[in-house]
Amino acid sequence: MLYFKSLDHVLDEAPKHQLHKCLFLPCTIQGGANAGHTIYNNEGKKFALHLVPSGILNEETLCVIGNGVVVHLPGLFGEIDGLESNGVSCDGRILVSDRAHLLFDFHQEVDGLREAELAKSFIGTTKRGIGPAYSSKVIRNGIRVGDLRHMDTFPQKLEVLLLDAASRFKDFKFGPEMLREEVEKYKRFAERLEPFIADTVLVMNESISQKKKVLVEGGQATMLDIDFGTYPFVTSSSPSAGGICTGLGIAPRVVGDLIGVVKAYTTRVGSGPFPTEILGQGGDLLRFAGQEFGTTTGRPRRCGWLDLVALKFSCDINGFSSLNLTKLDVLSDLPEIHLGVSYKDVDGTPIKSFPGDLRVLERLKVEYEVLPGWKTDISSVRNYDDLPLAARRYVERIEELVGVPVHYIGVGPGRDALIYK
Repeated sequence: MLYFKSLDHVLDEAPKHQLHKCLFLPCTIQGGANAGHTIYNNEGKKFALHLVPSGILNEETLCVIGNGVVVHLPGLFGEIDGLESNGVSCDGRILVSDRAHLLFDFHQEVDGLREAELAKSFIGTTKRGIGPAYSSKVIRNGIRVGDLRHMDTFPQKLEVLLLDAASRFKDFKFGPEMLREEVEKYKRFAERLEPFIADTVLVMNESISQKKKVLVEGGQATMLDIDFGTYPFVTSSSPSAGGICTGLGIAPRVVGDLIGVVKAYTTRVGSGPFPTEILGQGGDLLRFAGQEFGTTTGRPRRCGWLDLVALKFSCDINGFSSLNLTKLDVLSDLPEIHLGVSYKDVDGTPIKSFPGDLRVLERLKVEYEVLPGWKTDISSVRNYDDLPLAARRYVERIEELVGVPVHYIGVGPGRDALIYK
């Protein structure tokens, strides 16, 4: 349940003869290499991106990695090298905020140590070091991209971070040789990154004042938001709409349409409560039909019926103007489809909204509506009226219960597999 519109379709809707008159700025605003976006170019070639905005595949864009992102430089350079080797030029087309924080390899090691320490109560992180990097940021001993321009003080700052990790975890091994190797590595990284570093707050606000088109791409989802998600089984940043302003340095009044992207069913990766989860064979069917395996980790995602309580909660928080309902085709083989329409506590008391109390969330009962399936392949459908009646009723029932229109319907993985309603 993100708040970005699929970049491929935004660019496809723009008249090609006008592209030279406007500059698209696809931006990432929070998280890091824990998020993965799988996209396809016009030739059907598959790209798995994590830090680089997916708009990089369109040559008319300038991509911005905002100040709210935690940047793992080896991962970023690996993505850039992969794009370049596949004919996608990144030269002069990516800006990295000088205010973004650096995520080091040792953050990943600490992430794993922390999960092991939690034992059976583990969060289920990607172990990409996201939480520890944000911890360093909030503790205020983090290192920012702009610090790479001052290699005279960089070693001292890095030593503080490493000593902090060593004092916290007895299994974290740190010594002078490790520090020396890291400093030498980051001297090389600093030289390579220099052409990408920019004051992106200035770039964004100048672009907005010049009426350039800005598209914000989120990572993770509202129900993993550090404040509004299923805490503590959440990510370490704000993937809800509020993260747009804090992750880019732009004012709330300039934010335009917020389009929520939601699957036709619900998925979750990692631990935590999942009220509409389908266990056993039913969940397996959705998982394999939808290829629900994490882009970043390859982990199988947990699958369940669409949870309209969680979806309405997300719509309220984000203020979505419309929804992009993806993967409707995945439900095509089901004889009937369930919609989770409301919650009740264990004593039968209705729960009016998505609860913040984890104990309530773990015990509640979901009330379902059962709708007929359509039992036919819809992957080639491009007009809404050509969808089977049962599929249209499913879409319209979601609109009715959530109170937000569905304007886009995904019926396959290809860029053209989209119905505009």
